[in-house]
Amino acid sequence: MSPLSSSLLNPRLSFSLKPLFLFSQSSFAPRKFQIPRQFVSAKRKTFSDLASEQSSATDNGGRSGRGGRSGALSPSPVVEEVQRIDVNPPKGTRDFPPEDMRLRTWLFNHFREVSRLFGFEEVDYPVLESEALFIRKAGEEIRDQLYCFEDRGNRRVALRPELTPSLARLVIQKGKSLSLPLKWFAIGQCWRYERMTRGRRREHYQWNMDILGLPEVTAEAELISSIVAFFKRIGITESDVGFKVSSRKVLQEVLRCYSVPENLFGKVCIIIDKIEKIPIDEIKRELNATGLSEEAIEELLQVLSIKSLTKLEEILGGAGEAVADLKELFSLSEKFGYSEWIQFDASVVRGLAYYTGIVFEGFDRQGKLRAICGGGRYDRLLSTFGGDDVPACGFGFGDAVIVELLKEKGLLPELNLEVDNIVCALDYDLQGVAAEVATKLREKGQSVDLVLESKPLKWVFKRAARTNAQRLVLVGNTEWQKGMVGVKILSSGEQYEIKLDELE
Repeated sequence: MSPLSSSLLNPRLSFSLKPLFLFSQSSFAPRKFQIPRQFVSAKRKTFSDLASEQSSATDNGGRSGRGGRSGALSPSPVVEEVQRIDVNPPKGTRDFPPEDMRLRTWLFNHFREVSRLFGFEEVDYPVLESEALFIRKAGEEIRDQLYCFEDRGNRRVALRPELTPSLARLVIQKGKSLSLPLKWFAIGQCWRYERMTRGRRREHYQWNMDILGLPEVTAEAELISSIVAFFKRIGITESDVGFKVSSRKVLQEVLRCYSVPENLFGKVCIIIDKIEKIPIDEIKRELNATGLSEEAIEELLQVLSIKSLTKLEEILGGAGEAVADLKELFSLSEKFGYSEWIQFDASVVRGLAYYTGIVFEGFDRQGKLRAICGGGRYDRLLSTFGGDDVPACGFGFGDAVIVELLKEKGLLPELNLEVDNIVCALDYDLQGVAAEVATKLREKGQSVDLVLESKPLKWVFKRAARTNAQRLVLVGNTEWQKGMVGVKILSSGEQYEIKLDELE
């Protein structure tokens, strides 16, 4: 059987053989094949588009509308188009391009320097922790804000919403090998799925300083002093920011007068923490739902409205721990030199259940921003995780709110890219020499932006201006033949030649 007869009997074989015999045998004239118009389009088509078109062009018997067997002349599938991704970061998160990264580095350097000045050691913990570490008591706002999931090992895990529970876990892990008191600090990324407002994001970085092993109020006084020192370093004064100070023991003493069970204390604190966020009638309804009497609620709200330590002492007396601790703290503030920064405010309780004593919040005196920082004493946190309790206190300080405050006060620093040197070869053959020059300068601790390609001098000078370079080092044939390089001081315009070994 001839190739031609074989092709006529089997159209699919015909499609395969045509390139072999139609154009190689002189007895047959070359043939042109018309591509159906439905396959000709300026627009790229997906597999689903082609499947739809083929289905509509073929009857139930598997034959096309023109009577031919379907598939004999089908074109190759078209590669599916690549869908463009959303280039914005997930809602509530941030990119840090170079200009923002410089600001973040500047801020973190101040956090670290203040911590160093106060004798604290830096620690860190995993961003991913066991979910159980952050689930303490029902009603805590943070419980409903967790980024949590089950990993591939069927373990419940969460992105940390704060750092203090991780600190407690590590202290329990280390046990008696730790020498008390501990003075630790950390700067870590935290995650909370919450409603975003100015200075509040779903991810943020937080500076924590904690002291463990000291029951005295001197620990709280030292922590507040460290925050004041930080504010002063960045240009914030007591007219810009203040601290509201109170004690959880104030609430305990009021509730004890009305025989409120101890197990309700945490729930009451969480409700009171909302006092500036929701209407007072809603506060009353929530307190009533916990079992507090109308009389107890009214007395509690009256005490919470007190802004004077003297007035609090008149109501509670001077014998209780709450008043004694607060009086000592205000006395210490005089010694530390920040008495003008702090004020008593009984309504401050903080929203986390683990606080047990003095609590404090840094606030914007103009009232435009949420709390800048906050902390307090948490003497019974470790036992909630199965460890032995250790007296402890600490604070958390977020990066987002303080940046907003600096913007508000016009105190954001100008942090431009700066390099000591730009090194450039004037000839392609001298690029290796330029690399040698750059290496020698870097070994001496100088920053160098090495031009890695052949560029005209006009481009190099523009680059020097953009990077705020102090000096331009040029490697040219004439100079290098003498073992020298050309130098230009960009601030003054001074130019000279110098031997490579003498270049400092």
